[in-house]
Amino acid sequence: MNYSDHVTTTWRHVALDNAADDYSVLVHYARLAASSHNTQPWIFSLEPGRIRILPDLSRRCPAVDPDDHHLYASLGCATENLVLAAQAAGLGGRASFDAAASGMQIDLVPSPASRSTLFDAIPLRQCSRTEYDGRPLADDALKQLKAAGAGEGVSVLLMTDTGQKDLITQYVTQGNDAQFSDPAWARELKSWIRFSTREAVRSGDGLYGPVMGSPDVPRWLGLLAMKAGFSAKNQNRKDREYIRSSSAIAVIYSEADDIPHWIEAGRCYQRLALTATALGLRTAFINQPVEVTELRPEFARALGIGEYRPDLVVRIGHGPEMPRSPRRPVEDVIE
Repeated sequence: MNYSDHVTTTWRHVALDNAADDYSVLVHYARLAASSHNTQPWIFSLEPGRIRILPDLSRRCPAVDPDDHHLYASLGCATENLVLAAQAAGLGGRASFDAAASGMQIDLVPSPASRSTLFDAIPLRQCSRTEYDGRPLADDALKQLKAAGAGEGVSVLLMTDTGQKDLITQYVTQGNDAQFSDPAWARELKSWIRFSTREAVRSGDGLYGPVMGSPDVPRWLGLLAMKAGFSAKNQNRKDREYIRSSSAIAVIYSEADDIPHWIEAGRCYQRLALTATALGLRTAFINQPVEVTELRPEFARALGIGEYRPDLVVRIGHGPEMPRSPRRPVEDVIE
């Protein structure tokens, strides 16, 4: 399958008529959720009346995500997509944390079908790693985004003025300086980059080069180019422009630092991103301040959230559509 065919068959709506008997159509939507480095660290277990979303620890990223926070937030992202798809299919989805499996359990019961604008946005959402046009957001859009990003024990800060953006820039650049000085982090990142279309389609995961604005090149050439231009200085220059061009920066944060709250933060992010998509906006992670363990508490204090954990940092704005990230086949994520 070539890249164009892969995108067409992956990023699309599918018929939900038989969802009550074939839960794999719900998994189709769940796997379109966001995940750190596009690792897709989830396993779906299908039972009559129930779907479990379990962590796939073989897809951990210990350098960038040493406590597995992003991995569990990704389970929350998938949970939100699955619940929205179930509602559209006429299945009420009650999601709860399964402490024994450190995963999510979604119990499904027949209910009136409810196809929401967030469900419709699932195949359109993407992490758009590019400059935006800086246009301010309408008050109603900000209100919708703020409501979408809040959950049980999870809140969101929306920052729009220049001083707030400068604060984010300060901590993003410090995060870049720390990460680029860590050889393990650099090795891990390179292992998840798919430099060519062929490589991206074959693996079905990872960071596809053109998604990040890089050319489609063979792996050896991509690694050579990274060796020449891979530096905190270059990334800081790019991120300053990304932040400056954004209409708003969202910081999702939790009142407790544990797996259930990390998963809930992922659900909140997914709702926020889908709401932005429905409003015609783009989003992209800019998570460096929350990924560097030593920097994160200082970042929290600078934000004025005290001892709460900042989970995810997201740029929001008007921008162009970017190439689509790959996804693994549905059958590959079902146990």
